[in-house]
Amino acid sequence: MDSAGSVTPGQMAVLIGFITILLSWLYAEGLEFWNNSRILRTVRPANGNFTVPDDILLGGEAKSQLLEGGQKPTSSRTHKEKSGLFRFFRIDKDFLIENRLVLRAASEFGAFLAYFYLCDRTDLFGETKKSYNRDLFLFLYFLLILVAAMTSFKIHHDTSPFSSKSVLYLNRHQTEEWRGWMQVLFVMYHYFNSQEYYNAIRVFIAAYVWMTGFGNFSYYYVRKDFSFVRFCQMIWRLNFFVTFCCIVLDNHSMLYYICPMHTFFTLMVYCSLGILNKYNGIGLVIAIKIAICFLVIVIMWEIPRVYDFVWSPFAFLLAYNDPDATRQYPPMHEWNFRAGLDRYIWILGMIYAYFHPTVEGWLEKLEQTEVKLRMLIKTCISAICLAVGYLWYEHIYKLEKYTYNRYHPYTSWIPITVYICLRNVTQEFRSYTLALFGWLGKMTLEFYITQFHIWLRSGKPDAQPRKLLSIIPNYPMLNFLLNTIIFVTVARRIFDLTNKLKLAIIPNADNKQLLFNLISGVIISVTLYALSFAILACK
Repeated sequence: MDSAGSVTPGQMAVLIGFITILLSWLYAEGLEFWNNSRILRTVRPANGNFTVPDDILLGGEAKSQLLEGGQKPTSSRTHKEKSGLFRFFRIDKDFLIENRLVLRAASEFGAFLAYFYLCDRTDLFGETKKSYNRDLFLFLYFLLILVAAMTSFKIHHDTSPFSSKSVLYLNRHQTEEWRGWMQVLFVMYHYFNSQEYYNAIRVFIAAYVWMTGFGNFSYYYVRKDFSFVRFCQMIWRLNFFVTFCCIVLDNHSMLYYICPMHTFFTLMVYCSLGILNKYNGIGLVIAIKIAICFLVIVIMWEIPRVYDFVWSPFAFLLAYNDPDATRQYPPMHEWNFRAGLDRYIWILGMIYAYFHPTVEGWLEKLEQTEVKLRMLIKTCISAICLAVGYLWYEHIYKLEKYTYNRYHPYTSWIPITVYICLRNVTQEFRSYTLALFGWLGKMTLEFYITQFHIWLRSGKPDAQPRKLLSIIPNYPMLNFLLNTIIFVTVARRIFDLTNKLKLAIIPNADNKQLLFNLISGVIISVTLYALSFAILACK
Protein backbone atom coordinates (compact mmCIF):
# COMPACT_ATOMS: atom_id res chain seq x y z
CA MET A 1 0.00 0.00 0.00
CA ASP A 2 1.22 3.47 -0.82
CA SER A 3 1.45 6.12 1.80
CA ALA A 4 -1.38 8.55 1.92
CA GLY A 5 -1.78 10.68 -1.17
CA SER A 6 -2.52 14.39 -1.28
CA VAL A 7 -3.09 16.19 2.00
CA THR A 8 -6.62 17.48 2.44
CA PRO A 9 -7.43 20.93 3.83
CA GLY A 10 -8.99 19.27 6.86
CA GLN A 11 -5.84 17.30 7.60
CA MET A 12 -3.71 20.41 7.22
CA ALA A 13 -6.04 22.37 9.51
CA VAL A 14 -5.85 19.68 12.21
CA LEU A 15 -2.07 19.52 11.84
CA ILE A 16 -1.71 23.29 12.31
CA GLY A 17 -4.03 23.24 15.31
CA PHE A 18 -2.27 20.23 16.83
CA ILE A 19 1.20 21.79 16.49
CA THR A 20 -0.07 25.02 18.05
CA ILE A 21 -1.60 23.22 21.02
CA LEU A 22 1.39 20.92 21.43
CA LEU A 23 3.85 23.81 21.53
CA SER A 24 1.59 25.69 23.95
CA TRP A 25 1.44 22.68 26.25
CA LEU A 26 5.22 22.20 26.18
CA TYR A 27 5.68 25.89 26.94
CA ALA A 28 3.19 25.65 29.82
CA GLU A 29 5.01 22.62 31.21
CA GLY A 30 8.27 24.56 30.99
CA LEU A 31 6.73 27.49 32.85
CA GLU A 32 5.37 25.17 35.55
CA PHE A 33 8.74 23.48 35.92
CA TRP A 34 10.48 26.85 36.15
CA ASN A 35 8.08 28.10 38.82
CA ASN A 36 8.47 24.92 40.86
CA SER A 37 12.25 25.07 40.63
CA ARG A 38 12.22 28.69 41.86
CA ILE A 39 10.04 27.72 44.82
CA LEU A 40 12.52 25.02 45.76
CA ARG A 41 15.35 27.56 45.77
CA THR A 42 14.19 29.20 48.99
CA VAL A 43 16.36 31.00 51.49
CA ARG A 44 16.48 30.03 55.18
CA PRO A 45 16.43 33.26 57.24
CA ALA A 46 17.80 33.67 60.73
CA ASN A 47 14.59 32.46 62.40
CA GLY A 48 14.99 29.09 60.70
CA ASN A 49 11.71 29.22 58.72
CA PHE A 50 11.66 28.81 54.99
CA THR A 51 9.94 31.62 53.06
CA VAL A 52 8.89 31.90 49.46
CA PRO A 53 8.95 35.29 47.78
CA ASP A 54 5.56 36.69 46.80
CA ASP A 55 6.63 37.19 43.18
CA ILE A 56 7.16 33.44 42.88
CA LEU A 57 3.82 32.47 44.38
CA LEU A 58 1.80 35.22 42.73
CA GLY A 59 3.76 36.32 39.69
CA GLY A 60 5.16 39.78 39.01
CA GLU A 61 1.88 41.56 38.23
CA ALA A 62 0.11 39.89 41.12
CA LYS A 63 2.85 41.06 43.49
CA SER A 64 2.46 44.67 42.40
CA GLN A 65 -1.31 44.41 42.93
CA LEU A 66 -0.68 43.03 46.40
CA LEU A 67 1.64 45.92 47.26
CA GLU A 68 -0.72 48.54 45.86
CA GLY A 69 -4.09 47.23 47.02
CA GLY A 70 -3.14 45.38 50.15
CA GLN A 71 -5.16 42.31 49.16
CA LYS A 72 -4.27 39.21 47.22
CA PRO A 73 -5.81 39.15 43.78
CA THR A 74 -8.22 36.54 42.61
CA SER A 75 -6.95 33.81 40.31
CA SER A 76 -4.83 35.39 37.54
CA ARG A 77 -6.40 38.15 35.48
CA THR A 78 -9.92 36.89 35.04
CA HIS A 79 -11.33 40.24 36.19
CA LYS A 80 -9.44 42.00 33.37
CA GLU A 81 -9.91 39.51 30.58
CA LYS A 82 -12.86 37.19 30.72
CA SER A 83 -12.02 35.46 27.47
CA GLY A 84 -9.51 32.64 27.66
CA LEU A 85 -9.25 32.64 23.86
CA PHE A 86 -7.61 36.09 23.77
CA ARG A 87 -5.29 35.15 26.62
CA PHE A 88 -4.28 32.01 24.76
CA PHE A 89 -3.33 33.89 21.60
CA ARG A 90 -1.52 36.51 23.69
CA ILE A 91 0.51 33.63 25.16
CA ASP A 92 -0.55 34.65 28.65
CA LYS A 93 1.74 32.70 30.97
CA ASP A 94 -0.73 32.52 33.84
CA PHE A 95 -3.46 31.28 31.51
CA LEU A 96 -1.23 28.59 29.99
CA ILE A 97 -0.21 27.34 33.42
CA GLU A 98 -3.82 27.31 34.64
CA ASN A 99 -4.92 25.29 31.60
CA ARG A 100 -1.85 23.09 31.37
CA LEU A 101 -3.84 19.88 31.94
CA VAL A 102 -6.36 20.79 29.24
CA LEU A 103 -3.55 21.47 26.77
CA ARG A 104 -1.97 18.16 27.77
CA ALA A 105 -5.26 16.32 27.14
CA ALA A 106 -5.69 17.98 23.72
CA SER A 107 -2.07 17.18 22.79
CA GLU A 108 -2.49 13.57 23.85
CA PHE A 109 -5.70 13.30 21.84
CA GLY A 110 -3.91 14.68 18.79
CA ALA A 111 -1.05 12.22 19.30
CA PHE A 112 -3.51 9.31 19.23
CA LEU A 113 -4.99 10.60 15.98
CA ALA A 114 -1.48 10.75 14.54
CA TYR A 115 -0.97 7.13 15.63
CA PHE A 116 -4.22 6.20 13.86
CA TYR A 117 -2.89 7.80 10.69
CA LEU A 118 0.47 6.06 10.93
CA CYS A 119 -1.16 2.65 11.44
CA ASP A 120 -3.81 2.96 8.75
CA ARG A 121 -2.46 5.32 6.11
CA THR A 122 1.28 4.61 5.93
CA ASP A 123 3.58 1.65 5.42
CA LEU A 124 5.11 1.95 8.89
CA PHE A 125 3.33 -1.27 9.92
CA GLY A 126 2.30 -4.23 7.86
CA GLU A 127 -1.03 -5.90 7.29
CA THR A 128 -2.32 -9.46 7.21
CA LYS A 129 -5.45 -11.21 6.04
CA LYS A 130 -8.29 -12.07 8.37
CA SER A 131 -8.66 -15.72 9.27
CA TYR A 132 -11.63 -17.36 11.00
CA ASN A 133 -11.49 -20.43 13.19
CA ARG A 134 -14.66 -21.17 15.15
CA ASP A 135 -12.83 -23.10 17.85
CA LEU A 136 -10.36 -20.27 18.46
CA PHE A 137 -13.10 -17.64 18.35
CA LEU A 138 -15.23 -19.37 20.99
CA PHE A 139 -12.21 -20.33 23.08
CA LEU A 140 -11.04 -16.71 23.36
CA TYR A 141 -14.50 -15.42 24.21
CA PHE A 142 -15.28 -18.02 26.86
CA LEU A 143 -11.79 -17.56 28.28
CA LEU A 144 -12.57 -13.86 28.72
CA ILE A 145 -15.85 -14.73 30.45
CA LEU A 146 -13.97 -17.06 32.80
CA VAL A 147 -11.38 -14.41 33.60
CA ALA A 148 -14.14 -11.82 34.17
CA ALA A 149 -16.01 -14.20 36.49
CA MET A 150 -12.89 -14.97 38.50
CA THR A 151 -11.64 -11.41 38.82
CA SER A 152 -14.61 -9.03 38.60
CA PHE A 153 -17.73 -10.78 39.88
CA LYS A 154 -19.72 -8.29 41.95
CA ILE A 155 -22.96 -8.21 43.90
CA HIS A 156 -24.74 -4.84 43.89
CA HIS A 157 -27.20 -3.47 46.42
CA ASP A 158 -28.13 -0.16 44.78
CA THR A 159 -31.56 1.23 45.52
CA SER A 160 -34.13 2.14 42.90
CA PRO A 161 -34.70 5.87 42.20
CA PHE A 162 -38.43 5.12 42.07
CA SER A 163 -39.06 2.89 45.08
CA SER A 164 -35.87 3.45 47.13
CA LYS A 165 -35.56 -0.33 47.40
CA SER A 166 -32.95 -2.68 46.01
CA VAL A 167 -35.02 -4.08 43.14
CA LEU A 168 -32.22 -3.53 40.57
CA TYR A 169 -34.39 -4.14 37.49
CA LEU A 170 -32.33 -3.11 34.44
CA ASN A 171 -29.89 -1.23 36.67
CA ARG A 172 -26.94 0.70 35.28
CA HIS A 173 -24.39 -1.97 36.20
CA GLN A 174 -26.43 -4.53 34.29
CA THR A 175 -26.84 -2.44 31.12
CA GLU A 176 -23.13 -1.56 31.10
CA GLU A 177 -22.27 -5.25 31.42
CA TRP A 178 -24.71 -5.96 28.58
CA ARG A 179 -22.98 -3.39 26.38
CA GLY A 180 -19.59 -4.80 27.30
CA TRP A 181 -20.06 -8.46 26.43
CA MET A 182 -21.85 -7.52 23.20
CA GLN A 183 -19.04 -5.12 22.27
CA VAL A 184 -16.41 -7.81 22.73
CA LEU A 185 -18.27 -10.14 20.37
CA PHE A 186 -18.83 -7.24 17.97
CA VAL A 187 -15.14 -6.39 17.60
CA MET A 188 -14.12 -10.07 17.53
CA TYR A 189 -16.62 -10.55 14.71
CA HIS A 190 -14.77 -7.88 12.75
CA TYR A 191 -11.30 -9.13 13.65
CA PHE A 192 -11.89 -12.77 12.73
CA ASN A 193 -14.45 -12.09 9.98
CA SER A 194 -16.84 -14.58 11.60
CA GLN A 195 -19.68 -14.22 9.12
CA GLU A 196 -21.69 -17.03 10.67
CA TYR A 197 -22.58 -14.64 13.52
CA TYR A 198 -23.86 -11.89 11.20
CA ASN A 199 -27.45 -12.17 12.42
CA ALA A 200 -26.31 -12.08 16.05
CA ILE A 201 -24.39 -8.87 15.40
CA ARG A 202 -27.54 -7.35 13.92
CA VAL A 203 -29.35 -8.16 17.17
CA PHE A 204 -26.51 -6.65 19.22
CA ILE A 205 -26.69 -3.40 17.27
CA ALA A 206 -30.46 -3.36 17.77
CA ALA A 207 -29.85 -3.79 21.50
CA TYR A 208 -27.52 -0.77 21.49
CA VAL A 209 -30.18 1.30 19.73
CA TRP A 210 -32.80 0.00 22.17
CA MET A 211 -30.59 1.24 25.02
CA THR A 212 -30.35 4.62 23.28
CA GLY A 213 -34.11 4.96 23.51
CA PHE A 214 -34.26 3.46 27.00
CA GLY A 215 -31.40 5.45 28.51
CA ASN A 216 -32.23 8.82 27.01
CA PHE A 217 -35.94 8.53 27.79
CA SER A 218 -35.14 7.56 31.39
CA TYR A 219 -32.82 10.53 31.79
CA TYR A 220 -35.06 13.19 30.30
CA TYR A 221 -38.25 11.83 31.84
CA VAL A 222 -36.77 11.71 35.34
CA ARG A 223 -34.28 14.61 35.31
CA LYS A 224 -36.33 16.95 33.08
CA ASP A 225 -33.06 18.51 31.93
CA PHE A 226 -33.51 19.81 28.39
CA SER A 227 -30.93 22.57 28.75
CA PHE A 228 -28.62 23.74 26.00
CA VAL A 229 -25.67 22.52 28.06
CA ARG A 230 -27.09 19.00 28.26
CA PHE A 231 -27.82 19.03 24.52
CA CYS A 232 -24.22 20.02 23.71
CA GLN A 233 -22.83 17.39 26.09
CA MET A 234 -24.91 14.75 24.33
CA ILE A 235 -23.78 15.80 20.85
CA TRP A 236 -20.16 16.03 22.02
CA ARG A 237 -20.20 12.51 23.44
CA LEU A 238 -21.50 11.00 20.21
CA ASN A 239 -19.61 13.06 17.64
CA PHE A 240 -16.41 14.64 18.97
CA PHE A 241 -14.10 11.68 18.48
CA VAL A 242 -15.61 10.49 15.21
CA THR A 243 -15.49 13.99 13.69
CA PHE A 244 -11.72 14.19 14.12
CA CYS A 245 -11.31 10.65 12.79
CA CYS A 246 -13.24 11.63 9.67
CA ILE A 247 -11.09 14.72 9.16
CA VAL A 248 -7.69 13.17 9.89
CA LEU A 249 -8.33 9.94 7.98
CA ASP A 250 -10.43 11.57 5.23
CA ASN A 251 -13.43 9.32 5.82
CA HIS A 252 -17.15 9.95 5.56
CA SER A 253 -19.10 9.67 8.79
CA MET A 254 -21.12 6.70 7.51
CA LEU A 255 -18.01 4.53 7.64
CA TYR A 256 -18.68 4.70 11.39
CA TYR A 257 -22.43 4.36 10.89
CA ILE A 258 -23.10 3.72 14.58
CA CYS A 259 -22.34 7.38 15.37
CA PRO A 260 -24.75 9.16 12.99
CA MET A 261 -27.39 6.49 13.65
CA HIS A 262 -27.27 6.92 17.44
CA THR A 263 -27.13 10.69 17.02
CA PHE A 264 -30.33 10.67 14.98
CA PHE A 265 -32.24 8.41 17.37
CA THR A 266 -30.96 10.37 20.38
CA LEU A 267 -32.18 13.60 18.81
CA MET A 268 -35.56 12.00 18.18
CA VAL A 269 -35.88 11.09 21.87
CA TYR A 270 -34.69 14.55 22.92
CA CYS A 271 -37.19 16.32 20.66
CA SER A 272 -40.11 14.04 21.47
CA LEU A 273 -39.74 14.62 25.21
CA GLY A 274 -38.44 18.18 24.98
CA ILE A 275 -41.42 19.53 23.05
CA LEU A 276 -44.18 20.46 25.52
CA ASN A 277 -42.10 18.80 28.23
CA LYS A 278 -44.19 20.29 31.04
CA TYR A 279 -46.92 17.80 30.09
CA ASN A 280 -44.69 14.74 30.23
CA GLY A 281 -46.21 13.72 33.55
CA ILE A 282 -49.49 12.95 31.77
CA GLY A 283 -49.62 9.39 30.47
CA LEU A 284 -51.81 10.26 27.49
CA VAL A 285 -49.31 12.88 26.34
CA ILE A 286 -46.48 10.33 26.45
CA ALA A 287 -48.64 7.86 24.50
CA ILE A 288 -49.34 10.49 21.84
CA LYS A 289 -45.65 11.40 21.60
CA ILE A 290 -44.63 7.76 21.18
CA ALA A 291 -47.35 7.25 18.56
CA ILE A 292 -46.09 10.30 16.66
CA CYS A 293 -42.55 8.85 16.75
CA PHE A 294 -43.86 5.63 15.20
CA LEU A 295 -45.80 7.60 12.60
CA VAL A 296 -42.78 9.74 11.66
CA ILE A 297 -40.56 6.69 11.17
CA VAL A 298 -43.24 4.83 9.19
CA ILE A 299 -43.75 7.78 6.86
CA MET A 300 -40.04 8.46 6.57
CA TRP A 301 -38.86 4.92 5.82
CA GLU A 302 -41.82 3.08 4.37
CA ILE A 303 -42.63 5.66 1.68
CA PRO A 304 -39.65 5.93 -0.73
CA ARG A 305 -40.37 9.40 -2.06
CA VAL A 306 -40.73 10.80 1.44
CA TYR A 307 -37.42 9.21 2.43
CA ASP A 308 -35.63 10.81 -0.53
CA PHE A 309 -37.25 14.18 0.18
CA VAL A 310 -36.30 14.17 3.88
CA TRP A 311 -32.76 12.83 3.67
CA SER A 312 -31.37 14.13 0.37
CA PRO A 313 -30.42 17.52 1.95
CA PHE A 314 -28.20 15.61 4.40
CA ALA A 315 -26.28 13.75 1.72
CA PHE A 316 -23.15 15.79 2.52
CA LEU A 317 -23.16 14.14 5.96
CA LEU A 318 -24.63 10.71 5.28
CA ALA A 319 -23.61 9.77 1.74
CA TYR A 320 -21.16 6.88 1.49
CA ASN A 321 -19.68 4.50 -1.08
CA ASP A 322 -17.22 1.73 -0.31
CA PRO A 323 -14.40 2.15 -2.87
CA ASP A 324 -13.68 -1.61 -2.81
CA ALA A 325 -17.27 -2.83 -3.09
CA THR A 326 -18.00 -5.15 -6.00
CA ARG A 327 -21.38 -3.48 -6.46
CA GLN A 328 -21.90 0.23 -6.14
CA TYR A 329 -25.13 1.53 -4.57
CA PRO A 330 -26.62 5.04 -4.51
CA PRO A 331 -24.77 7.28 -2.02
CA MET A 332 -27.65 7.31 0.49
CA HIS A 333 -28.19 3.54 0.39
CA GLU A 334 -25.92 2.88 3.38
CA TRP A 335 -27.84 5.26 5.64
CA ASN A 336 -31.17 3.86 4.47
CA PHE A 337 -29.99 0.31 5.14
CA ARG A 338 -28.18 0.82 8.47
CA ALA A 339 -30.65 3.17 10.16
CA GLY A 340 -33.59 1.38 8.58
CA LEU A 341 -32.69 -1.94 10.18
CA ASP A 342 -33.22 -0.46 13.66
CA ARG A 343 -35.68 2.29 12.89
CA TYR A 344 -38.30 1.09 15.39
CA ILE A 345 -36.38 -0.51 18.24
CA TRP A 346 -35.40 2.80 19.88
CA ILE A 347 -39.12 3.56 20.28
CA LEU A 348 -39.54 0.23 22.05
CA GLY A 349 -36.71 1.34 24.34
CA MET A 350 -38.72 4.46 25.19
CA ILE A 351 -41.79 2.36 25.97
CA TYR A 352 -39.81 0.02 28.21
CA ALA A 353 -38.31 3.03 30.00
CA TYR A 354 -41.74 4.56 30.58
CA PHE A 355 -43.02 1.34 32.16
CA HIS A 356 -39.79 0.73 34.08
CA PRO A 357 -41.22 1.93 37.45
CA THR A 358 -44.33 -0.19 36.91
CA VAL A 359 -42.32 -3.34 36.24
CA GLU A 360 -40.14 -2.57 39.26
CA GLY A 361 -43.28 -2.40 41.35
CA TRP A 362 -44.41 -5.78 40.01
CA LEU A 363 -41.05 -7.34 40.79
CA GLU A 364 -41.08 -5.86 44.29
CA LYS A 365 -44.50 -7.41 44.95
CA LEU A 366 -43.37 -10.69 43.42
CA GLU A 367 -40.41 -10.92 45.80
CA GLN A 368 -42.81 -10.46 48.73
CA THR A 369 -45.15 -13.29 47.75
CA GLU A 370 -45.13 -16.77 49.26
CA VAL A 371 -42.12 -18.86 48.16
CA LYS A 372 -43.98 -21.55 46.19
CA LEU A 373 -46.10 -19.03 44.31
CA ARG A 374 -43.04 -16.88 43.59
CA MET A 375 -41.12 -19.86 42.23
CA LEU A 376 -44.09 -20.92 40.10
CA ILE A 377 -44.45 -17.46 38.54
CA LYS A 378 -40.73 -17.16 37.83
CA THR A 379 -40.64 -20.65 36.35
CA CYS A 380 -43.56 -19.86 34.07
CA ILE A 381 -41.96 -16.60 32.93
CA SER A 382 -38.67 -18.39 32.22
CA ALA A 383 -40.41 -21.20 30.33
CA ILE A 384 -42.39 -18.79 28.17
CA CYS A 385 -39.27 -16.74 27.40
CA LEU A 386 -37.25 -19.82 26.48
CA ALA A 387 -40.05 -21.08 24.24
CA VAL A 388 -40.40 -17.74 22.48
CA GLY A 389 -36.63 -17.43 22.12
CA TYR A 390 -36.41 -20.92 20.67
CA LEU A 391 -39.14 -20.22 18.10
CA TRP A 392 -37.45 -16.96 17.11
CA TYR A 393 -34.11 -18.76 16.76
CA GLU A 394 -35.54 -21.55 14.63
CA HIS A 395 -37.76 -19.48 12.35
CA ILE A 396 -36.04 -16.08 12.19
CA TYR A 397 -32.43 -16.14 13.36
CA LYS A 398 -31.43 -19.13 11.22
CA LEU A 399 -32.56 -17.44 8.02
CA GLU A 400 -29.97 -16.48 5.39
CA LYS A 401 -28.71 -12.97 6.18
CA TYR A 402 -30.41 -11.08 3.34
CA THR A 403 -33.73 -12.71 4.17
CA TYR A 404 -33.12 -12.11 7.87
CA ASN A 405 -32.52 -8.39 7.25
CA ARG A 406 -36.05 -8.05 5.88
CA TYR A 407 -37.52 -9.40 9.11
CA HIS A 408 -35.08 -7.77 11.51
CA PRO A 409 -36.79 -4.34 11.95
CA TYR A 410 -39.98 -6.07 13.07
CA THR A 411 -38.53 -8.95 15.13
CA SER A 412 -35.38 -7.65 16.86
CA TRP A 413 -37.46 -6.79 19.95
CA ILE A 414 -38.07 -10.50 20.58
CA PRO A 415 -34.52 -11.60 21.59
CA ILE A 416 -34.01 -8.30 23.43
CA THR A 417 -37.15 -8.81 25.49
CA VAL A 418 -36.30 -12.46 26.14
CA TYR A 419 -32.84 -11.47 27.39
CA ILE A 420 -34.24 -8.75 29.65
CA CYS A 421 -36.79 -11.12 31.18
CA LEU A 422 -34.31 -13.92 31.80
CA ARG A 423 -31.61 -11.56 33.07
CA ASN A 424 -34.01 -10.04 35.59
CA VAL A 425 -36.12 -13.03 36.55
CA THR A 426 -34.67 -13.28 40.08
CA GLN A 427 -33.27 -10.79 42.56
CA GLU A 428 -29.96 -12.66 42.54
CA PHE A 429 -29.58 -12.48 38.75
CA ARG A 430 -30.36 -8.79 38.81
CA SER A 431 -27.74 -8.02 41.45
CA TYR A 432 -24.87 -10.06 39.92
CA THR A 433 -22.62 -8.51 37.28
CA LEU A 434 -19.18 -9.08 35.81
CA ALA A 435 -17.50 -5.70 36.33
CA LEU A 436 -14.93 -6.29 33.59
CA PHE A 437 -17.68 -6.24 30.97
CA GLY A 438 -19.21 -3.26 32.72
CA TRP A 439 -15.88 -1.44 32.44
CA LEU A 440 -15.72 -2.23 28.74
CA GLY A 441 -19.36 -1.26 28.31
CA LYS A 442 -18.68 2.32 29.35
CA MET A 443 -16.54 2.98 26.28
CA THR A 444 -18.31 1.12 23.49
CA LEU A 445 -18.18 4.15 21.18
CA GLU A 446 -14.41 4.45 21.50
CA PHE A 447 -14.04 0.69 21.08
CA TYR A 448 -16.08 0.73 17.90
CA ILE A 449 -14.19 3.61 16.25
CA THR A 450 -10.67 2.73 17.43
CA GLN A 451 -10.82 -0.84 16.11
CA PHE A 452 -10.98 0.44 12.52
CA HIS A 453 -7.51 1.94 12.53
CA ILE A 454 -5.19 0.39 15.14
CA TRP A 455 -6.58 -3.15 15.42
CA LEU A 456 -7.86 -3.58 11.88
CA ARG A 457 -6.71 -1.77 8.77
CA SER A 458 -8.50 -0.26 5.78
CA GLY A 459 -5.58 1.43 4.04
CA LYS A 460 -7.45 4.21 2.25
CA PRO A 461 -10.31 6.69 2.72
CA ASP A 462 -13.80 5.23 3.20
CA ALA A 463 -12.60 1.64 2.77
CA GLN A 464 -13.91 -1.05 5.07
CA PRO A 465 -11.26 -2.56 7.39
CA ARG A 466 -10.77 -5.84 5.56
CA LYS A 467 -7.22 -6.44 6.78
CA LEU A 468 -5.53 -6.77 10.17
CA LEU A 469 -2.78 -4.49 11.47
CA SER A 470 0.46 -6.46 11.72
CA ILE A 471 3.07 -5.25 14.20
CA ILE A 472 4.63 -8.69 14.77
CA PRO A 473 4.73 -10.39 11.34
CA ASN A 474 4.37 -14.19 11.09
CA TYR A 475 3.20 -14.49 14.70
CA PRO A 476 -0.60 -14.06 14.48
CA MET A 477 -1.41 -14.80 18.12
CA LEU A 478 1.37 -12.62 19.52
CA ASN A 479 0.31 -9.91 17.10
CA PHE A 480 -3.29 -10.32 18.28
CA LEU A 481 -2.19 -10.05 21.92
CA LEU A 482 -0.05 -6.95 21.44
CA ASN A 483 -2.55 -5.17 19.20
CA THR A 484 -5.38 -5.94 21.61
CA ILE A 485 -3.47 -4.50 24.57
CA ILE A 486 -2.71 -1.32 22.61
CA PHE A 487 -6.25 -1.16 21.25
CA VAL A 488 -7.97 -1.45 24.63
CA THR A 489 -5.53 0.96 26.30
CA VAL A 490 -5.93 3.61 23.60
CA ALA A 491 -9.73 3.26 23.52
CA ARG A 492 -9.93 3.72 27.27
CA ARG A 493 -7.60 6.70 27.18
CA ILE A 494 -9.57 8.38 24.40
CA PHE A 495 -12.74 7.86 26.46
CA ASP A 496 -11.10 9.70 29.38
CA LEU A 497 -9.73 12.48 27.17
CA THR A 498 -13.09 13.05 25.50
CA ASN A 499 -14.68 13.60 28.91
CA LYS A 500 -11.85 15.85 30.12
CA LEU A 501 -12.07 18.06 27.05
CA LYS A 502 -15.85 18.12 27.32
CA LEU A 503 -15.59 19.58 30.83
CA ALA A 504 -13.23 22.27 29.55
CA ILE A 505 -15.26 23.23 26.46
CA ILE A 506 -18.80 22.75 27.78
CA PRO A 507 -19.00 24.32 31.25
CA ASN A 508 -21.96 23.39 33.43
CA ALA A 509 -24.57 26.06 34.13
CA ASP A 510 -22.81 28.79 32.13
CA ASN A 511 -24.65 29.26 28.83
CA LYS A 512 -22.85 32.50 28.00
CA GLN A 513 -19.42 30.90 28.29
CA LEU A 514 -20.64 27.87 26.35
CA LEU A 515 -21.99 30.05 23.56
CA PHE A 516 -18.73 31.97 23.45
CA ASN A 517 -16.78 28.70 23.26
CA LEU A 518 -18.95 27.45 20.40
CA ILE A 519 -18.60 30.68 18.43
CA SER A 520 -14.85 30.67 19.09
CA GLY A 521 -14.64 27.09 17.89
CA VAL A 522 -16.38 27.99 14.64
CA ILE A 523 -14.12 31.01 14.09
CA ILE A 524 -10.98 28.99 14.81
CA SER A 525 -12.11 26.18 12.50
CA VAL A 526 -12.88 28.57 9.65
CA THR A 527 -9.54 30.31 10.16
CA LEU A 528 -7.60 27.07 10.18
CA TYR A 529 -9.37 25.83 7.05
CA ALA A 530 -8.75 29.15 5.26
CA LEU A 531 -5.07 28.99 6.23
CA SER A 532 -4.92 25.38 5.06
CA PHE A 533 -6.43 26.21 1.67
CA ALA A 534 -3.90 29.03 1.29
CA ILE A 535 -0.96 26.75 2.18
CA LEU A 536 -2.09 23.97 -0.15
CA ALA A 537 -2.76 26.43 -2.94
CA CYS A 538 0.86 27.60 -2.75
CA LYS A 539 2.18 24.08 -3.46
